[in-house]
Amino acid sequence: MVIVSITPEIALEKSRTYAGGLGVLEGDKFYAAGDMGLDYTVLSLFYTHGYTKVNMKNNEMAFEEEVQDPEFYNKLKPDREIVITLKNSNVYVRPWIYTYKTAKAILFEATCPEWARKLTNRVYVEDNDEEKYLKYILLAKASAEYLVKNIGLENVHVIDLEESYTALILYILDIVDKARIILHTPGPWGHPVYPSEFLERELGASVPKGLINITSEAVKKLKEVIVVSRKQSDIIPRIFPEVKGKLRSITNGIYLERWMDPLLLNAWRKGEVNKAILEEARRKAKKELDALLRKYKPEVSVENKMVITWSRRLSKYKRPYFIARFIEENPDLDVIYVLAGKPHPKDVDGIRYLRWFRELNLKLRNVVYIPDYDLDVAKILVKSSDLWLFTPFSGWEACGTSYMKALVNGVPVLSSRDGGVLELVEDNVNGWLFGSDIRDFINIYEDPRAKEIDEKEYMEFKEKLFKIIDLYYSNGEKYWEISVNAWRNTPLKVDIRNVLKQYYLTSKNS
Repeated sequence: MVIVSITPEIALEKSRTYAGGLGVLEGDKFYAAGDMGLDYTVLSLFYTHGYTKVNMKNNEMAFEEEVQDPEFYNKLKPDREIVITLKNSNVYVRPWIYTYKTAKAILFEATCPEWARKLTNRVYVEDNDEEKYLKYILLAKASAEYLVKNIGLENVHVIDLEESYTALILYILDIVDKARIILHTPGPWGHPVYPSEFLERELGASVPKGLINITSEAVKKLKEVIVVSRKQSDIIPRIFPEVKGKLRSITNGIYLERWMDPLLLNAWRKGEVNKAILEEARRKAKKELDALLRKYKPEVSVENKMVITWSRRLSKYKRPYFIARFIEENPDLDVIYVLAGKPHPKDVDGIRYLRWFRELNLKLRNVVYIPDYDLDVAKILVKSSDLWLFTPFSGWEACGTSYMKALVNGVPVLSSRDGGVLELVEDNVNGWLFGSDIRDFINIYEDPRAKEIDEKEYMEFKEKLFKIIDLYYSNGEKYWEISVNAWRNTPLKVDIRNVLKQYYLTSKNS
């Protein structure tokens, strides 16, 4: 029986068909499913021009299209075009097939007419609301057509709807007995609102007049809702009370072969976990990091320096301003700061953080900012850093996985108390924690409590970071003890294979 996952994005190797965490997670699931021999099919869009590339010249900033790697194109095979209707017109869609062992990714590209091609141009980047609405209706209609004609609904065991945009398929096919929705964020961007007339026109849906919250409607229709960390079992019902009795938590994981240093992975599997092997792996990884950083700042060197990394999408709730403020207040510490990430091109806050990171990079010799952050860069950073920072506003991070990738490489984490961190990090044992475990969903844009919480938690973050830097230089044995603990104890807990077993090889009540 076929397992189907419908997702807005997926990070396949050498591709630009993703924007961030969701895409990387779905890519990790895909490769692990292939290794496990699962009959696994992903349905998504083929974004011909990727997400966004930051180009900064002469103090001018531009967000440009990305270019797909020819190596990725070479792995794609075209399938027969399908025809759907949008705006009362026929739209031709080309499915591209990417295969890894028993797993297949079907990526839909709109080919004709010209206006429709824009819909599969870039990940999450549109000129207006109508384009955004139509993009995901295209995904829903193409997925429905492919499911019925190419796979056969009778052959499908389960359909996972990754985020609420994909739940539009529920207006097309009667799949409530096969489908479930996975909520990957409590943030408002993950819970789209469609005008009722749009759903009526494009999908023939009979819905109440006004604005329709797709998450709310999907939760009402479906029998199971999955959240991606235990903490979200408390958060999501506060936002969507209708999940009561339907909720299940399955904490995210990572594909170890993709993210773990091969030396550390092999040693861990043999039970040979010790400081000497970890130090050797870190030394080799830092040579690779040195080569990477010198592309951005030729004079930089990480030799005999502590490397502190903040590397994520630039968004307000992830609080990049914590590390930026710390650096500004303490510019002369004997450490190297690596800052990496880019914002959505229309995120005003994210663009402000980008400029802040860039200014620090220009002013300070020990700061390197990497705007063109991608899978290849991330793989280097999670192996070569000495401390990984994870600083989301408590309640907003559904799970997160960057800290998992650091921990399996023996890189300790300094984290706020949010997402899946609470299930993995023990303070001063395999990493460090700061801040409060907030279970209310506080509106960081409007609630005055947010500023008070930020200030209090920044002071705790700063105090802990000073102590960790001092520990690294003055008490190396303790630092390496914590690092070895992270390497030894994390891989089994975050192996994506165990996540897939919970999704597909156990029942809700088992």
